[in-house]
Amino acid sequence: MAPRSEPDEPDAVDARDVAWYVDKLAAALIFVGGVSAVLFIIGIFVFVTREGMAFVAGRFDFVEFFTSIAWRPTSLIRPTFGALGLIAGTAAVTGLAMLVSIPVSMGVAIYIAEFARGRTREVLKVLVELLAAIPSVVWGFIGLMIMNPLIIDIFDVPLGLGVLNSGIILGLMAAPIMTTLAEDALKAVPDSFREAGEAMGATRWQVITRVVLPAAKRGLVAAALLGVGRGFGETMAVLMASGHAIHLPTSVFDSVRALTATIAAELGEASVGSDHYRALFTLGIFLFVITFVINLTADVLVRRVRKK
Repeated sequence: MAPRSEPDEPDAVDARDVAWYVDKLAAALIFVGGVSAVLFIIGIFVFVTREGMAFVAGRFDFVEFFTSIAWRPTSLIRPTFGALGLIAGTAAVTGLAMLVSIPVSMGVAIYIAEFARGRTREVLKVLVELLAAIPSVVWGFIGLMIMNPLIIDIFDVPLGLGVLNSGIILGLMAAPIMTTLAEDALKAVPDSFREAGEAMGATRWQVITRVVLPAAKRGLVAAALLGVGRGFGETMAVLMASGHAIHLPTSVFDSVRALTATIAAELGEASVGSDHYRALFTLGIFLFVITFVINLTADVLVRRVRKK
């Protein structure tokens, strides 16, 4: 009778050594990080909604909120909560910022993706990313101390804190992220498209304007939308450079007040649980919904571009 054979020893590759446990720990940490990010967003939304819904269900007047510019939440006679001036100020600043940032960011993205080569491209990409790393309070300081007297001297106006100042500052802040996303969209266009256009006798610029840009239009629109979202959500720079006055702007030199700046300036002084306190959270709900819709639309467009 043949001797009974012992079971094979486990292969060294399958052994649960230190590297195996490190790998599992890293995977668990990454999973927890990803899930926690989603939970934090849900928690923020629930908290803001809980604080603001008490005002929406009670004191909130839809007509007053969206048609009146009388934002006087601390008035002893009759508190009013008209947010039209705040919405108009935010829209004016963001709109001007997009007029500044879209041409600049698209031009830089086209140059980096289609014309720059080698070291020049790498240096430009690093410089663009460095612009994105500048804190918003520094941009606000630039608007307050540099752009303000510059606008006064050039345009001969009494005050340089307004739509023009904050729009320029906000446009420069939004340009880096728009440039990065626009460049990614342009690089996603297959080289065969460019080669086909050149084979038909088109010039370099004709290939870019008639082939590359139409093929990348969804990604470019997504980049612009994310820039709009960046503009709506900015706080400190707009607070420091806009003048912080509530009225409907009729000129780029008018001082305005943004939704985010109002929340930042007044939340610390509002009594917890008061109508003023909950009205500020209602502004936060409105901002959250607007930025969520903008970012969701941009994300859908980016995903479609990547799939193609």
